[in-house]
Amino acid sequence: MTDTISITVDARGVATLLLDRAEKHNAMNAAMIAELHEAAQALGTDDAVRVVVLAAAGKTFCAGGDLGWMRDQMQSDAETRAQEAGKLAHMLHALNTMPKPLIGTLHGNAFGGGVGMASVCDVVIAADHIKMGLTETRLGIIPATIGPYVVARMGEGRARRVFMSSRLFDASEAVELGLLAKAVPAGDLTRAVECEVTPYLSCAPGAVAAAKALARTFGSRIDDETIAMSIAALKTRWETDEAAEGIDAFFAKRKAAWVQS
Repeated sequence: MTDTISITVDARGVATLLLDRAEKHNAMNAAMIAELHEAAQALGTDDAVRVVVLAAAGKTFCAGGDLGWMRDQMQSDAETRAQEAGKLAHMLHALNTMPKPLIGTLHGNAFGGGVGMASVCDVVIAADHIKMGLTETRLGIIPATIGPYVVARMGEGRARRVFMSSRLFDASEAVELGLLAKAVPAGDLTRAVECEVTPYLSCAPGAVAAAKALARTFGSRIDDETIAMSIAALKTRWETDEAAEGIDAFFAKRKAAWVQS
């Protein structure tokens, strides 16, 4: 039984992993992080599942971290903050290393952690009207735990165009940045995703898993040390005056001290 996600599997073995907090724009809280981690492990070990499609309910794919959850972190001690950051980091790692192809379908906007979720997919197809952005620095924090996956997907040079500025970018730029494989009209999204899914149904599942693992080995190193570094970076940032000011300003519906009119 889950509260924040749902999972369905069709007769072909195509699983749909659905973010299901539509009323909160699928923002990630502690429950969603835990349920996604468990889902990644379960789907990864289910021999009946051939492909996983990551999708979302409602208007937004994922608005990032739930602000209430983030405010709770500000009110917690440093060790608790590190533990919560670790849960997010290890959930992303579980999705990234899941031995099944993971196809992302973005029908709506993705911000912050939502960009991180897209970055752990093997292929991402999006509707061409969506917006994306790494918006953390507006709040005085940084895209730390999602950072290894975002930079691995974009490459450092392209990532630095959007990693620190919090500016929003459209689907066509996301394709250029390497976040998206393709952007299509919203009405064509289901068909475009199916075109990515179908070839896997003719492939040996074990070979697919081994090829995915090999590709990760050849790519950017994201291991326990990298994950620990990202957690430490976020923990340090949470303890700054800027983080406190940014989160407080958001909930007070005022401009943060650094915003120039």
